[in-house]
Amino acid sequence: MSELAQLSPTLLYADAKAAIRMLKEAFGFREIAVYEDENDPSVVVHAELAYGNGVVMLGSKGRPGLFAQLMDHAGPAGVYVVVPDTDAHFKRAEAFGLEVLMPPTDQDYGSRDYLVRDAEGNLWSFGTYQPGAHSPGAA
Repeated sequence: MSELAQLSPTLLYADAKAAIRMLKEAFGFREIAVYEDENDPSVVVHAELAYGNGVVMLGSKGRPGLFAQLMDHAGPAGVYVVVPDTDAHFKRAEAFGLEVLMPPTDQDYGSRDYLVRDAEGNLWSFGTYQPGAHSPGAA
């Protein structure tokens, strides 16, 4: 990773280990760290997975701690990830068997995106749009 992420979505899953497997196998994320509860290895206390210079953090629902308690009844989240080849990336996610909500589609704003739902209801969008690249003052 050439640059540390400045923004990292954080998600909690009933089956965090399945979510880690999905991120790696369906989307091509790279595992940075996974910390399990020493008394119950099925519980993920904290995990970090990277794609490019972005990082998603996740853990198991129902574990102790203020963040987990506050997120206990949180709804599904949506995460957008920039990929160089939307169609190739989509084939990998589709082969994993995720629910396809929108196949690769050209957008009016110049991006090519697709949208899938994971097993716990979170929406994952992948495409060529680079957020912030067209904003005033963007590098």
